[in-house]
Amino acid sequence: MSKRNTPQRRHAILALLAEQGEVQVEALARRFETSEVTIRKDLAALESNGLLLRRYGGAVPVPQELVAEPAPLISPYKQAIARAAAACLREHARILIDSGSTTAALIPELDRRPGLVVMTNSLEVANALRELEQEPVLLMTGGTWDPHSESFQGQVAEQVLRSYDFDQLFIGADGIDLARGTTTFNELLGLSRVMAEVAREVIVMAEADKVGRRMPNLELPWHSIHTLITDERLEAEARARIEAHGVRLICVAVGA
Repeated sequence: MSKRNTPQRRHAILALLAEQGEVQVEALARRFETSEVTIRKDLAALESNGLLLRRYGGAVPVPQELVAEPAPLISPYKQAIARAAAACLREHARILIDSGSTTAALIPELDRRPGLVVMTNSLEVANALRELEQEPVLLMTGGTWDPHSESFQGQVAEQVLRSYDFDQLFIGADGIDLARGTTTFNELLGLSRVMAEVAREVIVMAEADKVGRRMPNLELPWHSIHTLITDERLEAEARARIEAHGVRLICVAVGA
């Protein structure tokens, strides 16, 4: 098995664990011809999904009494949008990834992409990046924790952002107003706008059912957005209105 085939290797680790009742990092590294660091990342990722418990030097199965309901799967629309977003990535890019479930779906697509530098305001995104086999250089905005958006916000985060420049921003949307741009109920808009200011290309990732949701707060106006990646459910009239703003529109098909 290729040591870079992460999903297959992790599946094989679970199979060994079920067969043996315990696995050791050192033995797994020899078996899969990879480093112990990589195996520890595998075990950390599997533990975060509730599939095993790490112990010193290895891992054991989750006791039956601790087994919880499985985490909800990422929607196929989000997955398709994430693949299309990854296809837009430039080599050795410096990118920003905002918080949100759609942008978080992008993270698995970043594996095997060398030379990435990624800044985020999301702990979920940061933790997912650390589980990648080919971990990018990770930067955090810092700032004040906002429980509503589950991300760091505020002036400190904005000041940190302005110290850098980025090739691309990947950002989600609570709603999309066909006349104005992306919208939200959250009144903490400053960081999103600074992210757009310091990135050469702004890529919005949003499922088609977000289009037409007119929320009170304008987050990013159309003139700040270069690309919108959505799905095939977007109606023809909405497509035409979005493209009339000069926005590059990508409508992905599930399974593409």
